[in-house]
Amino acid sequence: MTYRIGDILIGEVTGVQPYGVFVLLDGLTQGLVHISECTHSYVTDLHQVVRLGDRVRVLVLDIDEYSGKISLSMRALVPDPYVGPYRRKVHFWTNHRTETGFQPIAAAKDQWLATALRDFP
Repeated sequence: MTYRIGDILIGEVTGVQPYGVFVLLDGLTQGLVHISECTHSYVTDLHQVVRLGDRVRVLVLDIDEYSGKISLSMRALVPDPYVGPYRRKVHFWTNHRTETGFQPIAAAKDQWLATALRDFP
């Protein structure tokens, strides 16, 4: 069977290693879910995420055209719980009601330059 990047498939976990999970996509084709693509959170032990024989839903991320290796992701199919709705900034460090422009910088510039030149070896 031929696969394309972006395909969503269901496969069976055939191996769990410290670096990732091997998933059998069909009788002949196997792909790898890297440890960083398993969940959105930090994973110390993949055995806590999946077990041998589990059926998992995966997304095809990449297919190496020379070696035929398939990179998969389980994380890409789950909404990221750490991304919330956009929040409007409510605190500004400047006062938008005053029209000072660059005048405070211009007033302090000569002193900054004198200090910098004095401290320059």
